Amino acid sequence: MIVSVIPKLPFVNKADTIIFYVNQLEFELKSDYGDYLIMEKDGVEVHFFSFPSLIPEKSDFMVYVRIDTNIESLFEQYKSKHPALKWILDLETKPWGQKEFSLSDPSGTCLTFGQSV
Repeated sequence: MIVSVIPKLPFVNKADTIIFYVNQLEFELKSDYGDYLIMEKDGVEVHFFSFPSLIPEKSDFMVYVRIDTNIESLFEQYKSKHPALKWILDLETKPWGQKEFSLSDPSGTCLTFGQSV
C-alpha cells in the first residue's frame, strides 16, 4: 500500500538551494548528506539530489504543491517578503478548478502551488 510520494528534485548549487527553500519558502533542512538533501515543511518531505551539469534555463523538472487553505495569503507572503523570486505565473484561477501560482527554484524547477476552489 502506498503511504506517500516524495518528490526528488535536482540542485545545481547546494548553498543556493538551501537558501531558497529554507530562507524563502520556509522549509526545514532535516538532513544534508553532501550530494543529497532532505527538507520538510508542514509534514511534507522533499528530497534533493546533486545535478551539477543541469542548465536551469533548460530544466524540465516540475512539482505541483497542493495547498489546503488560504493560497492567497501564501502568495502575498512570498511576493512581499521575497520580491526577487523568479515568478512564472501570478495567482490565478484555472478552468480545472484550482487557484494557482508558479515560481522557479535556483535550479530551474517549476514549483506550482495550487488550491481547490
